[in-house]
Amino acid sequence: MPALRLIENDSWLEPFSSKILSRFEKTKSKLKDIKKDKPRLTDAVNAHLYYGLHKQKNSWVFREWAPNATSIYLIGDFSDWEVLGENKLHKLGNGDWECRLPLKKLHHGMLYKLLIDWGEGNHERIPAYCRRVVQDPETIIFSAQVWDPQEVYKWTIKPSVKIENPLIYEAHIGMASNEEKVGSYTEFRKNVLPRIAKLGYNTIQLMAIQEHPYYGSFGYQVSNFFAPSSRFGTPEELKQLIDEAHGLGLAVLLDLVHSHAVRNETEGLAKFDGSDYQYFHSGTKGDHPVWDSRCFNYGKDEVVNFLLSNCKYWIEEYQFDGFRFDGVTSMIYTHHGLGIDFVNYDMYFNGDQDEDALTYLALANILTHELNPNAITIAEDVSGMPGIASPFEDGGIGFDFRMSMGVADYWIKTIKEKRDEEWDMCELFHQLINKREDERTISYAESHDQAMVGDKTIIFRLIDSLMYTSMEVSNNNLIVERGMALHKMIRLITITTAGDGYLNFMGNEFGHPEWIDFPREGNGWSYAYARRQWELADNKKLKYYFLNEFDDAMINLIKDEDVLSHKPLGITQNTPDAVMAFKRGELIFAFNFNPSASFTDYGLETDPGVYKIVLDSDNAKFGGANLNDDDLLHQTQSENGITQLKLYLPSRTAIVLKKIN
Repeated sequence: MPALRLIENDSWLEPFSSKILSRFEKTKSKLKDIKKDKPRLTDAVNAHLYYGLHKQKNSWVFREWAPNATSIYLIGDFSDWEVLGENKLHKLGNGDWECRLPLKKLHHGMLYKLLIDWGEGNHERIPAYCRRVVQDPETIIFSAQVWDPQEVYKWTIKPSVKIENPLIYEAHIGMASNEEKVGSYTEFRKNVLPRIAKLGYNTIQLMAIQEHPYYGSFGYQVSNFFAPSSRFGTPEELKQLIDEAHGLGLAVLLDLVHSHAVRNETEGLAKFDGSDYQYFHSGTKGDHPVWDSRCFNYGKDEVVNFLLSNCKYWIEEYQFDGFRFDGVTSMIYTHHGLGIDFVNYDMYFNGDQDEDALTYLALANILTHELNPNAITIAEDVSGMPGIASPFEDGGIGFDFRMSMGVADYWIKTIKEKRDEEWDMCELFHQLINKREDERTISYAESHDQAMVGDKTIIFRLIDSLMYTSMEVSNNNLIVERGMALHKMIRLITITTAGDGYLNFMGNEFGHPEWIDFPREGNGWSYAYARRQWELADNKKLKYYFLNEFDDAMINLIKDEDVLSHKPLGITQNTPDAVMAFKRGELIFAFNFNPSASFTDYGLETDPGVYKIVLDSDNAKFGGANLNDDDLLHQTQSENGITQLKLYLPSRTAIVLKKIN
């Protein structure tokens, strides 16, 4: 067969062509095996429609896969939690079990569980495919719940728009409340969705939706993969949130955790049927050494079917527009990427890779795009494995985008370790645009990772404790002024050098002053740091308001001008001056990172014409000193055959200009 395009696009991959081809053929073979005689993968992936509890015309039917079990009973409210013979499941073969109950036996809201014996006595388990799990506030015990409301949610908006350049607002429902509590789907829909739309973002990435027993895990220790977290509200309330987001023109992505599962046995999948190898690798291979969680065995057909069906379920049942796959690096390497510096191509093909995980991810991307051709899939991979965000038919894994995780790391390192005078413009630009030409990327200055306790947000690194004392508009503290200026510039240069998309974590746009610390024993189970103080962004007497206004102007400008569909051109990188400038689309971006020097008549080569400032980080409405006259028109000048704009670039400011004539 002809060479795969992935290899043609990168000659450094030629020595590994046989390995890449082997991966490609392995996925094609697995795809054919799953599809059998079905025309599409989605036609063959329906485990969620077979397993679990389903209401039929004349009865309820419940099925479970538990090959190591010797007996299984359904217990719950309907049986006073007693073991009854009529509630016993019978074997179907291939590890499947089934039980049928009269329609009158179960009704909406009833709690239930499984009682499984594998020769060592009965053990309570929550069904693997259950779609609703609730926690008793007094006993804190989780149970499955029959969910059969009289009124089925009726969708009002059908999303159909393909978002080429996602501007992502990363959000957590529970901590989106201003109050010290767990926020709800309804509160988020009413109070936060309008903010996101006004700011100009076109995509929301929802975290912690899959049910998880420990709230403080940020949703990354999943127990029930098909159940939207009940601590935020009902399935119908989540659907209404997504529906209204679509009505506002927002795509909604699920932060999908298929990289591992919680170790909990009574709530999750660990030792579900008594074995440690049902869903996971057996022995130590099945234990994540850092996350204290269980690692899926992507080589088992039943596991692949479970996870693929999970993707289909979230798209069809809740109309999510795609996924950000968490922990991809951990999935695709047997060493989980721990303590590894990926310094050469050999490290992507040296045998340390979980080839089954790569096959699963390729199948998940194929399935997702079959279900919704406009879907967005994003890989969180720090290793930079070639092909992760390349089309499957080219030899890649098929993600639409990968996260540019090195950008946030670079900002942390620069702010921590370098004085302002030491910032190198050439290095800065290289780090911000460093990406494979054949892959699309999402850039971000900081995400939720940098906001967690144990780390610091950019604004906290710049201003620190003065966040609490010196953010009044009337206060002219020099450290705060520096922090405000750099916060705006860092975000602007990150988005304007981004490959194809941009991400911001909820509240970081206005410099939220608190880190994230979920309720735990160490903080007295407090919600004080697991919320967002939106009133700070709305208070015109505080400088948080200025940062929020700047983000509003920045995001809307980038979206309205379709900036990310163009590449940066005509770059000026002057390290001695600490000035960087470039053209992208119809706009010119000029940054002066110099901490002390301002420049008059600074020449930037560009196309002839008349230009006007359309965004100025130093404008008074963004908390700046208003040193530029933003209404002034700038006419290019020609000297020695070179056409230039002569601009005033104040210290620590950025301006954006657009040609108007």
